[in-house]
Amino acid sequence: QVQLMESGGGMVQPGGSLTLSCTASGATLHYYRVGWFRRAPGKGREGISCITDEYNSPYYSDSVKGRFTISRDRDIAKNTVYLQMNSLKPEDTAVYYCAATPRYIHSGNYFVTDAYEHWGQGTQVTVSS
Repeated sequence: QVQLMESGGGMVQPGGSLTLSCTASGATLHYYRVGWFRRAPGKGREGISCITDEYNSPYYSDSVKGRFTISRDRDIAKNTVYLQMNSLKPEDTAVYYCAATPRYIHSGNYFVTDAYEHWGQGTQVTVSS
């Protein structure tokens, strides 16, 4: 059974940084496509970043492009994908989820929740002064 666990959330001031981790058990994340999503208060789940398995190609939504960086730990044994978040804004406040799938995802569906079958429980990120 594949399980994902996010960590690294917390409270930070505007302009600050956080790094989220998504660690898997029950599967080798190196062979999975991994996405990061978030749900802000009163809003739906938004896809913000993903990384492919073939070439570790990163993709970002316009809302985070240039500020967030997704990456895989080079040590496959750590089975972890990171989301480095810089220049955080109050509108980045949300619960952040990682998701994974071993299946092919068309590029148009990288930020579609139904494209992923494994999800973590989420970690809260609050950006406030």
